[in-house]
Amino acid sequence: MTTYTILILLCGLVIFSYLFDMISKKTKIPSVLLLLFLGIGLKQVVTYFNIETFDFLKILPTLGTVGLILIVFEGALDLKYDSDKNKLIKKAFFAALVILLVTVAAITFILHELTSYSYYLCFINAIPFSIISSAIAIPSVSGINKLQREFVIYESSFSDIAGIILFNFAISNDSYNVAAFTNLGIELILIILFATISCLLLLYLIGRISHHIKFFLIISILVLVYAIGQSFHLSALIIVLAFGLFLNNADEIGIPFFRKYFIYPNLSKDLVQLHQLSAESAFIIRTFFFVIFGFTIIIDQFKDFTLVQYGLLILVAMYLIRLLYLKFIAKTPLTPSVFITPRGLISILLFYNLPKEMRINGVETGLLFLIILSTSIIMSLGLLGAKKEEVIERK
Repeated sequence: MTTYTILILLCGLVIFSYLFDMISKKTKIPSVLLLLFLGIGLKQVVTYFNIETFDFLKILPTLGTVGLILIVFEGALDLKYDSDKNKLIKKAFFAALVILLVTVAAITFILHELTSYSYYLCFINAIPFSIISSAIAIPSVSGINKLQREFVIYESSFSDIAGIILFNFAISNDSYNVAAFTNLGIELILIILFATISCLLLLYLIGRISHHIKFFLIISILVLVYAIGQSFHLSALIIVLAFGLFLNNADEIGIPFFRKYFIYPNLSKDLVQLHQLSAESAFIIRTFFFVIFGFTIIIDQFKDFTLVQYGLLILVAMYLIRLLYLKFIAKTPLTPSVFITPRGLISILLFYNLPKEMRINGVETGLLFLIILSTSIIMSLGLLGAKKEEVIERK
């Protein structure tokens, strides 16, 4: 390919992604689905014309990580805290945690019964399939009521964080004894301290940087802090969520020392610009990530009946657990919340971070794509149904 051909292709992908976003707002079909199918279509064209490409799997985890950071950060910047939301936050946290743990247990049992691999390996392979994707959930719920939207943002973000903590814990320990849980407690304390220091430092920098280009610097530092935390097996996504919440609610903190050194006149204006920049950056990264993931899918895997069997059993377990929890424990409205449990970017990232010796035969990228596709379609239908009910009620 020539330089100009590559430029045409990249710009074309962005334009298609923009159109898909417009279609998504009208039809409630997640733009991610359309991007995945675009990637699959491009793969067929490339294969038919025998066009030479390179190994996209080398850049997929990096793109996905940056996209995850930006999407969670953008979602956190939308959240305004007040004491009246404590109940909502607690409900979202326990929903994310309990549904995650029970779903992991159920999928672990399913994989063990189907494959006869050890419970340990099945447990590790089950985690990526059990985490709600904030990268898909957050952009998809812009049209629902504020209370349910905030619940989805908190729940999906907590699910991502808890899933990463569980995944890191699982692959770092061969046995789950007192020492393992003690180390986990120490890591959580460290990440909370790390998050607190990082939030204060970043806010201080925003107020002190006088250069006309500063928001990409702040985002770069945030990504750097995330990468440093993850390299030490700390669940640094907590920092991203905390920083977004902290920025959007910093003006509510009444401590004189804090207001003197951290609050500055243009803070609200800068937040608007930072939010816009993070949203547009997330849009670009998400576009290329899901197109590339679709491009790497091997269609022939779907001819395997075993893959479909695994997928159906996992889907039934996921939605049954979610339905029972929301109805009998959380006691929240089922529509559309019960349908909003998509798998996506975080599942892909954790799946590709699985060491090769820990992977199970039959649990391949095709199964991951099937789960992502199915949960996105179910979410779309649920959101459409909720919208129709809302229109009927208004009449």
